[in-house]
Formats: sequence, C-alpha cells, structure tokens
Amino acid sequence: MLALSARGILPKADYAIFADTGWEPRAVYDHLDRLEREIAIPAGIPILRVSSGNIRDDALDPAHRFASMPLYVLNQDGKQGMTRRQCTGEYKIKPIKKKVRELLDYPYPQRIPKGVFVEQWVGISTDEFHRAKDADVRYMRNRHPLIDLDWSRADCIRYLTSIGLADTPKSSCLGCPFHGNAQWRNIRDTSPQEWADVVAFDAAIRQGNARANAAGNRLLGQAFLHRSRIPLDQAPIDHVTAAEWAARQQELDDRDAVVEELETGVVDGCSPWACRGSEPDPVQVDFGLAS
Repeated sequence: MLALSARGILPKADYAIFADTGWEPRAVYDHLDRLEREIAIPAGIPILRVSSGNIRDDALDPAHRFASMPLYVLNQDGKQGMTRRQCTGEYKIKPIKKKVRELLDYPYPQRIPKGVFVEQWVGISTDEFHRAKDADVRYMRNRHPLIDLDWSRADCIRYLTSIGLADTPKSSCLGCPFHGNAQWRNIRDTSPQEWADVVAFDAAIRQGNARANAAGNRLLGQAFLHRSRIPLDQAPIDHVTAAEWAARQQELDDRDAVVEELETGVVDGCSPWACRGSEPDPVQVDFGLAS
C-alpha cells in the first residue's frame, strides 16, 4: 500500500505506521529501512515507528506486566491447550492508537470530539476478505484499499516483484507461536543467531511467563512455541507428525488447508484489526499456586 500510494495509484497517505514489538526478524527491520529510504522519503510519506516495549524481554522479566502470547500448553493430565493471546492488543494496537491520538492532537485521556477521525488503511487482500474488520474506536475508520482494487495476494506479489521488492519478508515476532514449519526452518537454516535466540526463549518460557511465576500463579503444565508441544530444537519442523495431522484434521476438513497451515502458519495471525475471530478458551490451561 505504501508503494501504491507513493506512485499515485492510491491517494497520498499522510503517514505510515509500523508497530514494533521489539522482536521482529532482522530481515524485517532491514526491509523497513529500505522502504523508508527508497519509497517513503522520496514520496514525502513519513514512516512512524511506535512501540509498547520489547515482547521478548517483557516475557522474561518477573517485574514487568506481560501481555500473554498464544503459547501451546501441555497440561499435567496430558490435555492440550493454549494461553490467551493478548500481545496484538498490547504491542500493536495500543501504540498505534496512542500515535493516532497524538496526530489528531488529542492525546489520552482527552476526549476526541465526534466527527474527528483518521482514515486508516489495512492491508487485507481479496483472498483474506474475512479478516477485514472495523476499528473499535470512533476516531479510527478502517479502509481496505487492496480489496477495493480487487487485488489478491498473488496480485500483490506480482506488483512487488515488478518494482524490485519480490523479497518482501513477513512481519511477525521472531518467536511467534503461529509460525508454520516453513517459517521455523527458514530461521534455522538462514539465521543461526536468531535460531539460537528463539530456541533459548522457548526453553525459558517452559513454565509460563516470568511475572506470573513470580506472583505464585504458576502454569501447571508446560508451554511451548511449536504446536507439537516439543522443545523447539527437537520439534518436527522438517515434517508433519501424525499427532499434528490428526489434531488439525479434526478442525479442518480440507486436506490442502491442513497441509498449508502446518507449513505456512495460521492464516488469521496477529495483524492489527485483522486478528483471529476468537481467543483460545482459557479453561484449556491449568494454573495454580507454586508448591
């Protein structure tokens, strides 16, 4: 959308906002720098980088309030579950709203008058139209220009290729549990330092986040980054296990959809205003006092 705006295919945007969780792959930060240098600055479109902190550091800090990541959990009785997903709201939507309020000159806690709003573009294409949602506040009105243009993901890739951006990486936390096997393999095979980082993080969150543990609200089970609920450096990222296949086949009737999700990750991921329609049920996860 930034490139389309810079080249006059879409109206010129006033700003582009990047919500930084503090734990994106190096390739994403490098790509963002390139977009700013080659596209945004020449077009006069400022890229504003906003943040609520570093999600990795916060998860491991017993003194820091932590917005839960959607970790895969294996309870003591062998049942599987997931922890709540609060990270999108805390590390993406919250800092974006704060910046928008500043741009409107009504920083929190000032009341924004009725009729004062921004038009916010969200990059959802036609093959993901079900992810298109309205904002939850009156001072932000969502628009989906790619859907208006009738562009699919393939159309976006063709356009990016035509302007020399075929290598655009996916923006997501380095250790996002919604990664598919292909994403985990890419980190392992192309970036040893980042792979060591996510393996270490996976081991560090085995008993849940540090703040909950420090407060005596321990996870009565084990938490993992990979859906197999096996330590990441041992997880079957080169193939799909029978257990993984059976678990997803119960929820998805389409064989191709099962294969695609296990390889490429959850389609309805963590993009602001385009998240999954429902949260994992908290009763799937057991918490209790430390013994």
